[in-house]
Amino acid sequence: MASAVALKKNYRCFQSLQQFYTGGSYAVASDASFIVCACDDTIKVVDSSNSAIRSTIEGDSEPVTALVLSPDDKFVFSSSHSRQIRVWEVSTLKCIRSWKGHEGPVMGMASHSSGGLLATAGADKKVQVWDVDGGFCTHYFKGHKGVVTSLMFHPDPNRLLIFSGGDDSTVRVWDLVKKKCIATLEKHQSTVTSIAVSEDGWTLLTAGRDKVVNVWDLHDYSCKTTVLAYEALEAVCTFDAASPFALCLSSFAQKSGKKISPSSVQFLTVGERGIVRIWSSDGAVCLFEQKSSDLAVSSEKEEVKRGFTSAMMLPLGQGLLCATADQQFLIYDLDKNVDDGLNLALTKRLIGYNEEIADMKFLGDDEQYLAVATSVEQIRVYDLASMSCSYILTGHSDVIPCIDTCVSASGKALIVSGSKDNTVRLWEAQSQHCIGVGIGHMGAIGAVAFSKKNKNFCVSGSSDRTLKVWNFDGVSDDAGEVSSLKAKAVVAAHDKDINSLAVSPDDSLVCSGSQDRTAAVWRLPDLVSVVVLKGHKRGIWSVEFSPVDHCVITASGDKTIKLWAISDGSCLKTFEGHTSSVMRASFITRGTQFVSCGADGLVKLWTVKTQECLATYDQHEDKIWALAIGKKTEMLATGGVDAVVNLWHDSTAAEKEEAFRKEEEDVLKGQDLENALFDRDYTRAVRLAFELRKPHKLFELFSEVIRKPNAEVQIEKALRPFDKEEVRLLLEYVREWNTKPKLCHIAQFVLHRLFTILPPTDLVELKGIGELLEGLIPYSQRHYTRIDRLQRSTYLLDYTLTGMSVIEPEANAAEPSNNEDLGESAREEGEDYPEPRDASTKKRKTRKSQDKKQKKSKVAYVSTTTISSPA
Repeated sequence: MASAVALKKNYRCFQSLQQFYTGGSYAVASDASFIVCACDDTIKVVDSSNSAIRSTIEGDSEPVTALVLSPDDKFVFSSSHSRQIRVWEVSTLKCIRSWKGHEGPVMGMASHSSGGLLATAGADKKVQVWDVDGGFCTHYFKGHKGVVTSLMFHPDPNRLLIFSGGDDSTVRVWDLVKKKCIATLEKHQSTVTSIAVSEDGWTLLTAGRDKVVNVWDLHDYSCKTTVLAYEALEAVCTFDAASPFALCLSSFAQKSGKKISPSSVQFLTVGERGIVRIWSSDGAVCLFEQKSSDLAVSSEKEEVKRGFTSAMMLPLGQGLLCATADQQFLIYDLDKNVDDGLNLALTKRLIGYNEEIADMKFLGDDEQYLAVATSVEQIRVYDLASMSCSYILTGHSDVIPCIDTCVSASGKALIVSGSKDNTVRLWEAQSQHCIGVGIGHMGAIGAVAFSKKNKNFCVSGSSDRTLKVWNFDGVSDDAGEVSSLKAKAVVAAHDKDINSLAVSPDDSLVCSGSQDRTAAVWRLPDLVSVVVLKGHKRGIWSVEFSPVDHCVITASGDKTIKLWAISDGSCLKTFEGHTSSVMRASFITRGTQFVSCGADGLVKLWTVKTQECLATYDQHEDKIWALAIGKKTEMLATGGVDAVVNLWHDSTAAEKEEAFRKEEEDVLKGQDLENALFDRDYTRAVRLAFELRKPHKLFELFSEVIRKPNAEVQIEKALRPFDKEEVRLLLEYVREWNTKPKLCHIAQFVLHRLFTILPPTDLVELKGIGELLEGLIPYSQRHYTRIDRLQRSTYLLDYTLTGMSVIEPEANAAEPSNNEDLGESAREEGEDYPEPRDASTKKRKTRKSQDKKQKKSKVAYVSTTTISSPA
């Protein structure tokens, strides 16, 4: 008998691939451990090893135009379209200084090696130098006739020079000591895009979009040579003589027979062709050129070529970093395995921006990779361990809205993709080549699906409303010539576009979902209609066969998910819960559960039998288009319009174990709490009650401690070890107690002790202290007003009781003896004077005569007081 399947109760998002670079400025740390990137109106600090976002600096809601790191990596200087120059502290992410200086956006920044000066170049044709600590302008240079695009300090801190290049085709040299332009270099015919200085500091290299590199002598500012690059250049970089690049280059030059003069300068260039080339200034010789580009430039259409936009040598000999026009960072290093000389190996590819994610699937037998289709004409394959892009598959000429993956009978990972260029392509993952192309559809491909059992065919659905079955016969897994896929069967399946396809586990059926609000089941391989599933009120976005039962699940734009019987096409169950269109639904846990995602940005976990939604996750900010489920690990991957890829793993067992462990700890702590109460160890008891998160027990402890003689000492001893987060939580408890008049005196006592222990500087640093004080102050004022009103009311009571002779005014200690003397003298003289009586034995007199005597006695008391007070 088969064992019962353990249902999943929760998933946890453990890793995310987020957008961190939208083009423009970036800066690399001095140890290359992180990269600071401009991402729209924010600044992202990204770990260069795995693309993880360390922190985010929120800007001023304007796109960032320029940024640079300080030499010690402690500060980030940035500017946006608001023209405000800001100084951010990397550790705290706080803006510590800001000022405005340019009349237009700041287009470039450079920090002096001392860290004390910041140079900015603006669209207002000016270059300004700022004192970082004071925030004031030290130098103001005018002279450029166009936007200043590139800027740098001389690397030698003793030579206070600034080089600036603009779209007026000139390079200007500014002397900070003389405070003027000492040279204007005019050799370029187009915008100057990059400036570099040689290691000895006496040679200047300038590159531009006029496809040349000019080499200048800084002794007399003459042009020594011009290197023709035959491509629009975006960056020029020099490298040290002791760097691995220079050492490898010299050995490569010796083997290839090329002579390198000791006085020559070696530099590399990148540009619109997307390749790296290394040159020698002596003779303008190209020493090395990449054989092929690692960018998506294989298309025959020239306009879709995407080249490099900038490049820089990484510190400590860690390689070369190149930024591309489609927001990628490519990190190159020397290939140590090449015996015949120099070769650059792409070691890492960081994708800064994925745009809208259309579809994705896990790849490989161990599911270590994730194939992602976005709003570009390429498939990006990510390594899940490092979250870096391992490689890119290029060949389609338009956007790829759908992909599917499988492992062939020979053990090789295959990918099939459908594109808006009306073609289906078959890829072999290991060789990273296209091995088959299916041509025949008359519209954009909307869905593709692999065979589940034999892996020898795939099915495609198109906006031309037809289904095609493509046979892999004659297609070799080995990278070689691209074969043509043959269509075994074709059928006009629907009245509108086909959005989704699924092949049954035994390869006998295929199900198609369409915008015509129906799903159809077809028998393979001839595509004979079996049943049409009708019932949805809007288009169907997803279909999938159950792995164990003879049924199909569909997700629709009518916000519902339906389970259908294939035998008669009846709807077995309807699942409701999404607030917008459901885009994907896939089975997990052997068909007993499924996961869905929709346009509401939610991911939901369902149980089929009970129709219950067990969990809902909100990790996306927009519509979720893609949902991938690992067949072995049942790990989830979701992605959508927000360009974020979230990875989820089943946390049911871990959470169950964690809950059991926590329950065990709570039992032990509860017993310790009882022991502490028995021993009257209130300090320890308060600590344990707080750790157990029992505010009612904590209140009872405080109430009991307050009754003790040394209450203040004991409470202070209990509260002093609390850290900031615990103090914040205690203040939340106090805020709740303070809302009730019966509990407020305890709350006020604890609050008083807290404010006595903690200095105001520590209180201000507490997270959410403003909100807590907003909840404490009004109720505290109300309690004090109530107590003050009660105290004032007691005065009226005293007055009333005194007037009713229930109590008598307070008298001095000598007063009774005086009264007795006066009484005796009055009796001797025959006057009517009342006998002195104790206040406790007084009784009210009801007769008129007694009232009169009482009035006289009041007069006597008053006169006695007046007489005795001067004495």
